[in-house]
Amino acid sequence: MPVSALLSSLTHAARLRSGGRTLLAALTLGLTALPAAAVGAVQLSFTPDQTAAYVNGEAAQFSAPPRLLNGRTMVPLREAAALLGQSLVEAGGQVQLGRLTVDPVGNTAFLAGAPQPGGSVVTVGTTLYVSVRLLADALNANLSVDDGGRSLTLTALREGGNPLSPQARFSTDKGTYAPGERIIFTDYPFDPDGADITARKWTGRQDVYFQPGTYTVTLQVTNSRGLQSQPYSRTIRVEGAPVDTPLSYALKYAEPGDRFPDPLVSGYPAVTALPVPSASYPLLFSDSPEVPTQSGVLYQDTVSGRARLLAYHLNALARPARLYILARNLEPRAVEVRTERLGETAPTRIEGLLGQVTLLDYFASTGGHSLTLAPGQSAAVYASPTLNAGSGVNVMQDLTASGRVELTFVMLEEGLPPSAQVVQQLPYLQPDGRHVRGTFPNAVRSLRVNLTTLPARLIIGDGQVDPALTGTDMLTGRPQRLSGNYGVLYDLEVSGVAGTAVAFSPRGGLYRGAMNIEDGPITQTIKLPRSGNALTPDQPVLLWRAQSDRLNIDFVPASGSNLPISLVFYRAGVQPGFGGVLKTYHP
Repeated sequence: MPVSALLSSLTHAARLRSGGRTLLAALTLGLTALPAAAVGAVQLSFTPDQTAAYVNGEAAQFSAPPRLLNGRTMVPLREAAALLGQSLVEAGGQVQLGRLTVDPVGNTAFLAGAPQPGGSVVTVGTTLYVSVRLLADALNANLSVDDGGRSLTLTALREGGNPLSPQARFSTDKGTYAPGERIIFTDYPFDPDGADITARKWTGRQDVYFQPGTYTVTLQVTNSRGLQSQPYSRTIRVEGAPVDTPLSYALKYAEPGDRFPDPLVSGYPAVTALPVPSASYPLLFSDSPEVPTQSGVLYQDTVSGRARLLAYHLNALARPARLYILARNLEPRAVEVRTERLGETAPTRIEGLLGQVTLLDYFASTGGHSLTLAPGQSAAVYASPTLNAGSGVNVMQDLTASGRVELTFVMLEEGLPPSAQVVQQLPYLQPDGRHVRGTFPNAVRSLRVNLTTLPARLIIGDGQVDPALTGTDMLTGRPQRLSGNYGVLYDLEVSGVAGTAVAFSPRGGLYRGAMNIEDGPITQTIKLPRSGNALTPDQPVLLWRAQSDRLNIDFVPASGSNLPISLVFYRAGVQPGFGGVLKTYHP
């Protein structure tokens, strides 16, 4: 081939690649491409009218077999390209492979711009076939025939690729696994000029497969210049006796916040939680009317000492507004009001976020903010960001007052200051009849649990095993029942937990929250779940694997989520009856 023609064909291919869409035929067809660095040449052997093939001696498969058509041996273009590890380019309705350009509509072909004889390209059903000799010329490949002319072998040089593109690479600890056996992936992509690898895209990757079969895993990476690598694939085979079930695997390897399947969870025996005396304080809860339509007082009561405040409201004023919690000194002396802890979500239109973000904020809070109020003086101990119409706020605040203060929850349209004069003119908003507001004594529920048998579960928020708090709406004098115990801090001390895993099982539907765990010297807040929502009892969320014999768990039912829930305790680690393999390497 003249050098000028070669340069022309290479320039044409580069132009198509930059203006068109590169199709990785191996991914499109679900075929397994050889690792790019594995071979210098790719050798494809096949027999017409048979789907079986060999790629560099490894068994492979055509879904549409090569055919003898009008005296020519024809191969399916896309499948052959995939098996040879070659890229197809589509541009302007044409398909290009190497020096070959094909018009699938007219079944015409051009080799380096020269038209090819009729019959070189044929469409059978939905499969585009091309003459094997034309394919060999297009790739500068060698075509050999043996076995009396029936078996054909194409040997093509692997693609050079873009020298500026990053290279994807990964390995697994082995090639064949048992069902339920953990797979250790080690990825080691690189960039030829040392640019950072900024993104990884995996296809087909799982850390474990529970069903026998053959699985293809592919990695594609992007560098800081925005250039993508070619996809890089490996094949994993799963066969033999199971090492783990989905449950036993999760108890070994799941991360806190991960879901796992357990269809038997609702039948585990309930453990008895023993209440113990502890320092407690009242909860002032403002959730009715949950969706106020005008400026007004949502709730009000008087406290002295420590109290927890919880407000959950959506703005329906048809104009921007803010939620305030105002403290007014009722003593004839100065009073200090100190915030010990504060968690807030605002503004948001996603109700499921309100409780979870507030709790994560609350557990991370260090507090310490204080206001000193002169006799009769009032000031805002909390002020929300501006809430647009339809947006909501959830705030939970622990505070301590050195004397009697009046606490007032108010919703004010933008432009109205939270002054004493304005608040005195505001109406007291009536409850909506569906939600709760009131003052509830004993906002801390201290419980002690001793585990003796596993698995077992602790039920919270069902109103029966765990009764609801009762209190009073101080604006109407009506008794109130706090279903779900939202805002109540459960101070749980669980003994006998060494070697156990703790999980969270939602029993009422959607749940998004957080929980704080102390395990010996370790203190950790767990996001529940790691992503999305916990929805069904038979999909528990892992919380923790205990390292000591005693866990202290702080749990507050999350606003906007559904109760009841169960804490489930399992025996962790290697389970009897399975392989006993525990892989701990985390590359």
